[in-house]
Amino acid sequence: MVGGNKTMKVVLLQDVKNLGPKGKTVDVADGYARNYLFPRNLAVAATAGALKTVEQEQKAEASRRERERRQAEKLAAALASAQITVAARAGENGRLFGAVTVKDIADAVTKATGLQLDRRKLELEEPIKNLGVYSIPARLHPEVQCTVRVRVVEAKD
Repeated sequence: MVGGNKTMKVVLLQDVKNLGPKGKTVDVADGYARNYLFPRNLAVAATAGALKTVEQEQKAEASRRERERRQAEKLAAALASAQITVAARAGENGRLFGAVTVKDIADAVTKATGLQLDRRKLELEEPIKNLGVYSIPARLHPEVQCTVRVRVVEAKD
């Protein structure tokens, strides 16, 4: 073989271990690209069109992340001023029959604010088993956290 190993520039379509994240342009061996990356749809040749497509996808992803962050901030502002009340049946000494879970709290948030709160965003360590006021941390977005104040009151039958 004359000339040694050939390399080519490719744009990664997915995260590839030891190469880089999705959207990165890397130099790889010609055979590695043709025999491994291309057949598995992990990369495409770094043509002008492919680079432009990746750039557009990155812009769209960035704007989607920004939109999600703004929505999370709006929800956090609404939760800061909202009065969230959950009614539950209780016995003597304020002990609940059962427990208040993240689902109950998320439903109460929707009822009080009209905004949807994914129950997985609430960081309730264990279900609430007594009447009272609780501060529950919520991670609405990687950059947006807030505290949801919940009053657990006795249900009137």
